[in-house]
Amino acid sequence: MNEQEQADLIEEARKVFAGPITFLKSAPDLKFLPDMSVNEVAFAGRSNVGKSSLLNALTGRNGLARTSNTPGRTQELNFFDVGDPLRFRLVDMPGYGYARAPKDIVRKWQFLVNDYLRGRAKLKRTLVLIDSRHGIKDVDTDIFNMLDGAAVSYRIVMTKADKVKASHLAEVTQATADAIRKRPAAHPDIILTSSEKGMGIAELRAAVLESVTQG
Repeated sequence: MNEQEQADLIEEARKVFAGPITFLKSAPDLKFLPDMSVNEVAFAGRSNVGKSSLLNALTGRNGLARTSNTPGRTQELNFFDVGDPLRFRLVDMPGYGYARAPKDIVRKWQFLVNDYLRGRAKLKRTLVLIDSRHGIKDVDTDIFNMLDGAAVSYRIVMTKADKVKASHLAEVTQATADAIRKRPAAHPDIILTSSEKGMGIAELRAAVLESVTQG
């Protein structure tokens, strides 16, 4: 994609995300999933990675996704309709890797997430959020392995990029790129974002739109 095509995509994505975006439903179990009438993009990440804040920044709506100081609060798949008429859906997935959550709850989250990712034909991409301050953790690698095994396309989004020095950000980004280079289902390009500063949000919107319209 050349610079003009990228600029056009960014502008189209801006217009799409400036339009209607509404909460559809929460699904604590697969039987509550909405119909697969449109393509979907899912957001996954460790607890406290800043997923809700990023979704709010992405959609330009402060209260769309609930933020909490208590990691692990999101225990369901939350679906959001984008566009009127409906164009695609965003899916806020339960945070993973929160050690203090009860084991039976963690197990329930794992089954829900795994079954959704493996069985959702309309899921076009999963955006895996990585905290720029910490880089890839073992629980992230577990998700990568599962996505690769299920042949579910995913792309890395670095969050909280404004919280670290530029030199550290470059090191973490390079290490992340090296870690995913040989992974079969991983998109090679990484998006750096900051929910507070707005960094990378326009590019992320464009990436979401591209993933649901290609093919």
